[in-house]
Amino acid sequence: MTQVLMPKATAVWLIDNTGLSFEQIGAFCGLHPLEVQGIADGEVAVGIVGQDPIANGQLTAEEIARCDGDTAAELKMAKSDIPQPLTRTKGPRYTPVSKRQDKPDAVAWLIRHHPELSDAQISRLIGTTKQTIAAIRDRSHWNTANLRPRDPVLLGLCTQTDLNAAILKARKAAGKPATLDPLPGAEPHEEPQHSGDDQGQSTRWGDLSALFPTKN
Repeated sequence: MTQVLMPKATAVWLIDNTGLSFEQIGAFCGLHPLEVQGIADGEVAVGIVGQDPIANGQLTAEEIARCDGDTAAELKMAKSDIPQPLTRTKGPRYTPVSKRQDKPDAVAWLIRHHPELSDAQISRLIGTTKQTIAAIRDRSHWNTANLRPRDPVLLGLCTQTDLNAAILKARKAAGKPATLDPLPGAEPHEEPQHSGDDQGQSTRWGDLSALFPTKN
């Protein structure tokens, strides 16, 4: 059955204006009978204004009358000629034109930093084809020389939540620790070392020791 618009507001109206049972109202509105009872007792949906399902074309007065005296009867939604919104089917993630040129860089980053991810997972995350991923893996991509591995999250091509979920799923399927920590054997990211005072007075302007001789 098509989902009722504003189910709690509809339930409020049916409670106030009909003799339908909590079970009948709950079944029609997609609510638990106890939740409908809570609405009737003023413990749930406090302050919600009732919405007339007859006025908005979801029920007919004849249908309510039919079920009002028969607790075993179920309300049936009225047929409407108003076009219903289409449900979006699963498919490739839409990417703005301005960001599509960043996809190969994002794929290269995922291949380098998360080799446990399958081509199918990368394809879903980035919204690209498996052929493109394979070409980047074997360096046969037409723009291989100019690829710059960049984090897809920072590029706005996927969310960190989706990326983390894909990594955990891939590691679990491979029998590896289901953690986001670097796997054993992964190359650690080396931070640049800053010289301390014991490294002399060499700076980005060169060696200044000749200008400031030390006293013996």
